[in-house]
Amino acid sequence: MSDSTTTTGPTTDDAKASHHLDIVIDRPWRAVYEYASDPRNLPHWAAGLAGSEVQREVSQWSMNSPMGRVLVSFVPENEYGVMDHSVTLPTGESVLNPLRVLPLGEDRCEVVFTLRRGTMSEQEFAEDAAAVAEDLVQLKELCEQQ
Repeated sequence: MSDSTTTTGPTTDDAKASHHLDIVIDRPWRAVYEYASDPRNLPHWAAGLAGSEVQREVSQWSMNSPMGRVLVSFVPENEYGVMDHSVTLPTGESVLNPLRVLPLGEDRCEVVFTLRRGTMSEQEFAEDAAAVAEDLVQLKELCEQQ
C-alpha cells in the first residue's frame, strides 16, 4: 500500500454505486481520528464540504460549501475510528458518507472514504471523487505536520 491516495473503482455497472478512496497517514489512528472527527476542523482539510466557518446548530453542524449551505451530522464519538456523517444538501437531499480511520500499527493509519453516487452523473461522480482525493491529501499533510 502506498502513501498516496488510492481509489478502488467499480468493475461493473452495478458496482458504480460507490467508490472507495483511501490514504495512509504517518500518525497514530487516534490522533487522526480526533482531528478529522472535529467538525470545526473541516474547513482546513475538506474544501469540498466546508469552505467557511462551521457553526453548531442543535445536533448538527452548518457550513457554507461549494454546493451552498449544508448541514452535517456525525455519528457519536467512538473507539472504532468511525466518522460516518450525513450531509443535507441545499436541495434537502441527505447523503450518508461512510468514513473510517483504521490503525496500521502504532504510528500509521489508513483513512477510507466511501463515495456514493446517488443521483450524480458519471462526470459529477468522477469530479466528486477527485475532490475527495484532494481533501484526503490535505488531511494527510495537516496530520503529519502535528
